[in-house]
Amino acid sequence: MTLRLSSGLRNAMLDYKAVAKDLLYGTTFSYGDGDGTGGLDTINDSNLGLAGFSVGDNITISGSTSNDGTYEILSVAAGVIEVPAGSFATEASGDATILAAARGGSLADLMKYGTIHIYSGSQPTDADSAETGTKLVEITQGSGAFVSGTETNGLVMGNVTSYALKRETGEVWSGAAIASGTAGWFRFYANTVVTGSSSTAIRFDGAIATSGAQLNMSNTSVTSGGTTTIDAVSITQPAS
Repeated sequence: MTLRLSSGLRNAMLDYKAVAKDLLYGTTFSYGDGDGTGGLDTINDSNLGLAGFSVGDNITISGSTSNDGTYEILSVAAGVIEVPAGSFATEASGDATILAAARGGSLADLMKYGTIHIYSGSQPTDADSAETGTKLVEITQGSGAFVSGTETNGLVMGNVTSYALKRETGEVWSGAAIASGTAGWFRFYANTVVTGSSSTAIRFDGAIATSGAQLNMSNTSVTSGGTTTIDAVSITQPAS
């Protein structure tokens, strides 16, 4: 079996434009050089207005004295956004500045805050086909409750190393099984989960085995109530 991309995902990857997600304008933004967690740089807002931004999105700064540019958001809290070390020069607030975050058409962006469902049986013939088998477990961030269309506990991919896309650092991808059975295949749904037959849904699926599959598990036997954890994620883009 192979990794199978839906028609909706393939079309989106070819022609999906970046979409603005969050926008703030004000004079209360300051910037820190290395004053964040582990030496990360920070955007600070004395009005505590940054909590609506999302980890993994790019944020563009326009209007600052020294720090205009586009940066990846590594963490978000009320009043503080962390970005990679070496991004900023220390700068006090006062400039009339726009902060704008956008999410584009990369695979990581398209699947951001999605969820993985693990099923018994064999993988369908394509990712547009309806699900087959029994749904055994839903994988979310930290086994938390997930609601389609909301970001809470959705999965984030964001690290790229040697042409391989991996899960966001620090996330735990796991879920409590809702049924017992043998895991045979999985489907990764975008944030808006569309099940059933669809030619527009954004999703992909692959086979499950103990080795040589798109998702390898040490034990494919799933017991209702038990926790299934995905320890490593790597989606590779070959050169040809």
